[in-house]
Amino acid sequence: MEKSLWAPSKKHILSSQMWDFMQNVNKKHGTGLDSYNKLYLWSIENPHLFWEDVWNYCKIVCSQSFSSVVDNIACKPGAKWFEHSRLNFAENLLRFQDDQPALLFKNEYKINRVLTYRELYKEVAQISSALKSAGIKQGDRVTGFIPNIPEAVIAMLSSASIGSVWSSTSPEFGIKGVLDRFTQIEPKILFAADGYFYNGKRFDSIEKLKEILKHLPSIEKVVIIPYINKKPDISSLSNSILYDDFLSGYSEESINFNQLPFDHPLYIMYSSGTTGLPKSIVHSAGGTLIQHLKELRLHTNLTREDNIFYFTTTGWMMWNWLVSSLAVGATVVLYDGSPLYPQKDALWKMVEDLKITIFGTSAKFIAASEVSGLKPINKFNLSKLKAILSTGSPLVEENFDYIYRDVKPNLQLSSISGGTDIISCFALGNPILPVYRGELQCIGLGMAVESFDQLGTPLRNQKGELVCEKAFPSMPIYFWNDPNGKKYRSAYFNDFEGVWSHGDFITINDHGGVQIFGRSDATLNPGGVRIGTAEIYRVVEQFSEVEDSLVVGQYWLGDERIILFIKTIDNIQFSKELRSSISNAIRMNCSPRHIPAVILSITDIPYTINGKKVEIAVKKIIAGEKVSNRDALANPDSLDLYKNLAELQS
Repeated sequence: MEKSLWAPSKKHILSSQMWDFMQNVNKKHGTGLDSYNKLYLWSIENPHLFWEDVWNYCKIVCSQSFSSVVDNIACKPGAKWFEHSRLNFAENLLRFQDDQPALLFKNEYKINRVLTYRELYKEVAQISSALKSAGIKQGDRVTGFIPNIPEAVIAMLSSASIGSVWSSTSPEFGIKGVLDRFTQIEPKILFAADGYFYNGKRFDSIEKLKEILKHLPSIEKVVIIPYINKKPDISSLSNSILYDDFLSGYSEESINFNQLPFDHPLYIMYSSGTTGLPKSIVHSAGGTLIQHLKELRLHTNLTREDNIFYFTTTGWMMWNWLVSSLAVGATVVLYDGSPLYPQKDALWKMVEDLKITIFGTSAKFIAASEVSGLKPINKFNLSKLKAILSTGSPLVEENFDYIYRDVKPNLQLSSISGGTDIISCFALGNPILPVYRGELQCIGLGMAVESFDQLGTPLRNQKGELVCEKAFPSMPIYFWNDPNGKKYRSAYFNDFEGVWSHGDFITINDHGGVQIFGRSDATLNPGGVRIGTAEIYRVVEQFSEVEDSLVVGQYWLGDERIILFIKTIDNIQFSKELRSSISNAIRMNCSPRHIPAVILSITDIPYTINGKKVEIAVKKIIAGEKVSNRDALANPDSLDLYKNLAELQS
């Protein structure tokens, strides 16, 4: 086995919540568990006991306990978790009412705000009362078209306190992208900022809001948060009111938290695909809460003493995951703006300035830091930083090397993976396990994950489909506007009977580590050999001349051939020599089958607003097919670069 890049000390292991939880299990059930792998197997074999123990260990606040943990552990829609329990998601996140900072907010313009837990509770009490006075009740939809600012958290918690359903998009979404989402769910209230900051610029949202509201007749009130202007002109927005005016007159000191079933709807999330309308995925309050607490406390080892940050927008599930840290009593750091402004090391400086202990980002940001030659280890005091989390796309082996060489050698680097579909993780970090290059440390407790071949046979040390064989609490409760569940079943249960198929191409190795090679639907298949796109990216993006790349398959003469697009850094010319060097490196580091049939220069690579490459959209375009949901992209015009390329015509 390859030498680990980091291994927890005995003291670190024994003081972790994962270890403490395992000792609680041993004491309660008479088990002799002494390793993560044994604890994991026990959690899969005894799901009723495991999830009850998580409930108790994380001290979930409820007004009525459950009569049973789950009625059917088979992996299919409709499992009933923690029946007859009554709880409120917001009450669990607002259990602390003291003077510790709950939210630290920062943006590009050095606007800094601090809200203590006491202040947060009071403002949620006010907005909750204002929402009730506006006629909002249990089950109504409350939405946010809003940057990652404290008011987004306050609005969500206020919505959850009533039992209404929260859904949000970030303000950089195009008008069609917002309408594709919100017209499906018919919200009554919209919280929106008057604009946002990005890359040194102010972007006004008022005109965009005018157009959005024309097509959202269900909206009864628009609450505008002054953000880029102290007194924005909202006279052109029908049924609008400024945030301070909305809460004025409400001085409540306590919140009447509606007590609701475990499976009461909390969030509506959206798939980020580029075909058709986004799927509207409904997640429950209880399932989200217990899964996030498991991941934050046991797998991330989050405590009240931590300052946790994740670079995210309100349109990505990592925002929801981050905000759940309030249930642990940690300090949540919010940031609005570009991660690379005013300098490319702005976020690393923020780690020092705000004494961040857990830093969450994307594989793309880590790769960009390395390409830019950043060496935070030499410039910033990162002594408080104990863990880095990465998601959004596979974190390649060389990115692991960069973190331990140029950021900090003695921290836990956790590549994590799951998705909007489960609002949580299938594989993630672990404070009692070592870190190996290119690997996610472990499969999450209670998640019966396997790698299947196409016949449904479990694999080890071979690439296969990520599947989950047993139910888990954070499965969607349903899709919106899917009364018979057909869309839900089609999304996850078509490939294997009674097994959740997630659409990732993975390997699980002998010690339980996981490698992810990209999306299954983007998997390359030249000559019938399945190749993950991440295998090629990890080689190509080590070239200093390459800023970014994208690889897709093209149907060609009865087979599939590999097409590689290269975006060079600083407009460096794409030469024959560079093309040859890339091909040779792929041959040496992968195999001859990995070598692209065609390598082309391109000026832009398409990404979703959440920072994920969109290979499938490009694959469709070069096949002459239409991409319908362009507004799901951060840079939709980039797709036009891939149309009618002479080199790809038969």
